Amino acid sequence: MSVWRNRDFVKLWGGETVSLVGSQVTDLALPLVAILTLQATAFEVGLLNVARYAPFVLLSLFAGVWFDRHRRRPTLIGVNLGRAVLIGLVPVAGLLHLLTMEWLYLIAFLVGILTVLFDVGVLSYVPSVVERKDLGEANSKIAVSYSIAGIGGPGLAGFLIGVLTAPVALVIDAVTYLASAGALASIRRREPEPERPADRESVRSSIAEGLRAVFGNRVLRHLATQSATFNLFENVVVTVFLLYAVRELGIGPAAIGLVVSAGSVGALLGALAANKARTVLGIGPALRWSTVLACLSPLFLLLPGGNDPVSLLILAAALAVHGANLAVFNVNALTLRQSVTPNRLLGRMNASYRLILFGTIPLGAFLGGSLAGLFGPRTALVAGVLGVASPVAWLLFSPVFRLAEIPDSPDEPEPALAGSSTEGN
Repeated sequence: MSVWRNRDFVKLWGGETVSLVGSQVTDLALPLVAILTLQATAFEVGLLNVARYAPFVLLSLFAGVWFDRHRRRPTLIGVNLGRAVLIGLVPVAGLLHLLTMEWLYLIAFLVGILTVLFDVGVLSYVPSVVERKDLGEANSKIAVSYSIAGIGGPGLAGFLIGVLTAPVALVIDAVTYLASAGALASIRRREPEPERPADRESVRSSIAEGLRAVFGNRVLRHLATQSATFNLFENVVVTVFLLYAVRELGIGPAAIGLVVSAGSVGALLGALAANKARTVLGIGPALRWSTVLACLSPLFLLLPGGNDPVSLLILAAALAVHGANLAVFNVNALTLRQSVTPNRLLGRMNASYRLILFGTIPLGAFLGGSLAGLFGPRTALVAGVLGVASPVAWLLFSPVFRLAEIPDSPDEPEPALAGSSTEGN
């Protein structure tokens, strides 16, 4: 049965989609409030980004413990209400002439905390809304939402900021969080009580169990190390690509926007095709081919030598193929992660996994900026795309790519591999 017939999932998906589009407004509007309204320096804008993303590193593991000890939906509702209030305070402070950079730092950090909670919680809540056999389709639909937000969100944000100014545009985002909270509140399917061990574990022990859930399972361990390596070098590329495109290739802002949007369009198509790819090819081959294409396609970013139409087409095609296959990989990897993890550990597994992935983002950005400063943007881009290609090496030894199918139950100690029986694994 299609997940579209599951009214509770449709409510979850609809609320998440509206919220994601609204978040695109904040991603653009919050820095512009600092730049245009408060005349912030480059260093102050950098600190604002640190405030936004620091909670992902500091709090992810604790968020996982919370969601494995409590029902997830009430917290998700409260988080969205909290984000609506915090974002709404920015235009209010602007109208009262109380807005300062310190005020923005605080709001960005608090919103970051709530975003960590929501991102960990919603990934862990999906299996409570749909049957496990429908997880792949559900994750594909949610990935489509991310892609739609990535395609239409920045344009909508730019329009709203141009018409309403950046502080007032944030009101739109606050409303989307309220809409998401309302959608979650209307879900009727009762979420089961979390399992409560006879002996209450300490937070430290609970965090350790979550880390063991990732590193103690060879499928999750290989997925995490491969994805962390990819993320590290992906953020080297992201950091230097715009600089390279503008200063080395002479591409203008409008053309860059079209080129970058090709990646989002590719991601949308990949999200739509992810479930079909797994059904037709099998989980292992689907992950294998999406890894190869996602990791090798950025090499084509090195081919263009200017801003002529052929160069722009090559750049757009490379980003589209990259985005499409990255979406196929992410949807199927998430479904696999959810399927091999018991429900009582979903929060901590997702938190531990996301900590590993998000922890490489600032490292990759710092590495990319350092390489570009020392050796120039092109040399930094070469290092980045070669690094992005390196996760292909996991095909030689990772059991992930030999999986015949996703296991039916998370209770299996090891998923079945292609060409092997479940016995003895």
